[in-house]
Amino acid sequence: MARIAGVNIPTNKRVIIALQYIHGIGSKKAEEIMEKVHLDHARRVSQLSDSEVLQIREIIDRDYMVEGDLRRDVAVNIKRLMDLGCYRGLRHRRGLPVRGQRTHTNARTRKGPAKAIAGKKK
Repeated sequence: MARIAGVNIPTNKRVIIALQYIHGIGSKKAEEIMEKVHLDHARRVSQLSDSEVLQIREIIDRDYMVEGDLRRDVAVNIKRLMDLGCYRGLRHRRGLPVRGQRTHTNARTRKGPAKAIAGKKK
């Protein structure tokens, strides 16, 4: 099992899919990494040599912000919005949808499970 950016990459999957297990790497960035290392898209992680794994690891460390650094950066950005007291920061603070979605109905992912209201029965 290859370990890249602190994440254990599954060995039986294709490299382009396995790279997406790293937080901060999606399909587009995985394709870019494959092109930089000059790997075939059909290659699997188990078929990679140690030098190819090392090349992938170096490219990710050098060119991309992934895993802990990315999570920390996002958390700092959200904290900055909350400290400013801007609208988006207030929405984060209250646990409500941030990007303009309706909250009269739905929004259960952000608001959590519905709370029963006493005396509401008709």
